[in-house]
Amino acid sequence: MVDINAGDGPENVDVLVIGAGLSGLYILYCLRQRGLSARAFEAASGVGGTWYWNRYPGARVDVESVQYAYHFSDELLAEWTWSERFATQPELLRYVDYVADRFELRRDVTFDTRVVSAHFDDDANQWTLKTDRGHVATARYCIMATGSLSTPYRPPFPGLEDFEGEWYHTAMWPHDAVDFTGKRVGIVGTGSTGIQAIPVVAEQARHLTVFQRTPNYTSPARNRPLEAGEQAAFLARHEEWRADVRNTFAAMTGFPLPTKFADEDTAEQRRAWLEQRWEEGGMPHSLLTAYKGVPVDEGANRVVADFVRDKIHEIVADPEVAERLCPPVDLPIGAKRPPIDTDYYATFNRDNVRLVDVKAAPIQRMTSTGLQTADAHYELDAIIFATGFDAMTGTLLNIDIRGPGGCALAEAWADGPATYLGLMVAGLANLFMINGPGSPSVKANMIVALEQHTDWIMGLLDHMNADGLDRVEAKGDAQAEWVEHAREVAEATLMPRADSWYVGANIPGKKRVYMPYYGGFDRYSDLCEAIAADGYRGFTLSRHGDGAPRDAASREAPGAEATGRN
Repeated sequence: MVDINAGDGPENVDVLVIGAGLSGLYILYCLRQRGLSARAFEAASGVGGTWYWNRYPGARVDVESVQYAYHFSDELLAEWTWSERFATQPELLRYVDYVADRFELRRDVTFDTRVVSAHFDDDANQWTLKTDRGHVATARYCIMATGSLSTPYRPPFPGLEDFEGEWYHTAMWPHDAVDFTGKRVGIVGTGSTGIQAIPVVAEQARHLTVFQRTPNYTSPARNRPLEAGEQAAFLARHEEWRADVRNTFAAMTGFPLPTKFADEDTAEQRRAWLEQRWEEGGMPHSLLTAYKGVPVDEGANRVVADFVRDKIHEIVADPEVAERLCPPVDLPIGAKRPPIDTDYYATFNRDNVRLVDVKAAPIQRMTSTGLQTADAHYELDAIIFATGFDAMTGTLLNIDIRGPGGCALAEAWADGPATYLGLMVAGLANLFMINGPGSPSVKANMIVALEQHTDWIMGLLDHMNADGLDRVEAKGDAQAEWVEHAREVAEATLMPRADSWYVGANIPGKKRVYMPYYGGFDRYSDLCEAIAADGYRGFTLSRHGDGAPRDAASREAPGAEATGRN
């Protein structure tokens, strides 16, 4: 690791980057292409971000591997060969390591180092970062590549320190293999992570107890090895794919768009069509796109949700267990992260698996030998917490971020996150974020989304450099209109109804705000391009100290166009 403060004084670079996951690495690549110096700080010992930390059993991506990859380099695309339709965590981490080595990106990263503060000096027009290891670094610009799911939600149960067995959080998994053979294992949580881990752990453990608070909808991944020539065929039409993907809702192609409403089919036709989608499996054949209006219309949503509940009863032998696995009728399908799985529901047919409803009898505490609920004690040798993350805002708010005049991010977000385009926060000059709240982020293919974000930021820096400008701030009124537009878009759907991490409901005391932008990656990216083409409408661009801001103050605010497309 480079000791950046080996000499006198702080290191000064053009751009500081926080995070060396998929976003941070691409940012470093783009900055180097422009001849700009950079320093990235990464809390982990290696690159990879989410794929560095999330090593739990069964961890894999839910976007097809050929699409969930960097697309900025044709050479890189040709050099790497994926083995499966949906890559596993080990393969994804090998891929990110390969990218870091191929483009020699590690030399600009300081590992095992967590940023604790980022303060903007108004007079010097620069950011100063301080780390938990005493590093100090300064730069004109700072980019937060901290990830949307990077601050694990620690188990909230008392008595954890009393437990004499082994306990694990899925987002802080050991690097060495964990062997559950012959053990009584408990797993708390049945979100996307739990749904991936449970079938794998059940095959190894002597007994697995699943503690479920809210049952989840899931559908088959239908994962398989990639066939010979399949990746080559994708690469042969890659330029076409690049153009097509920008016009998709979720930044990935292959989703057959719905052609009719559910009530246009008979009950038998609906069943046959949904069965076909179920058998095809994977995100490209998501049930959410089986019919028009599933995310917004209660009737259409109920048709699909009822189909999944029927499938659960078909798959799970014990009717009582099947019913406990069925999501409640007032939970819209898609309102929580819609996972895809391998044999999740079938796992509950195993003799060594037990399902416990902790909504009816909540977890009270950990004990020295297991877990106590309101009505029973469960003896366990190991416990896995699949309790998720303080999503989208947690990592940012764990850093003391203060802009000009001491404007603190924590104060600006006291009533929930507010951004302009998910890219900047009013009052925090020269500070950018990748896939921040208010952008499509977790509702899109994250790599395509982060490339779009990064490319847009790089275009802005190029524009400022060409015009001799060195300061950019989001306007307060533009931000307010964007926040209102994003709220209107979300609330026109069924998506905010669930108590999900999308709205922060999993974190006690967190303000309830639907954080992703649900207007679609296509609409969002078009709007970003239009704003840039219009002189970066909604931003104030200036040269520090010359008193001559260059912006589009007289033009229509950005939210107006966006709302008109709703």
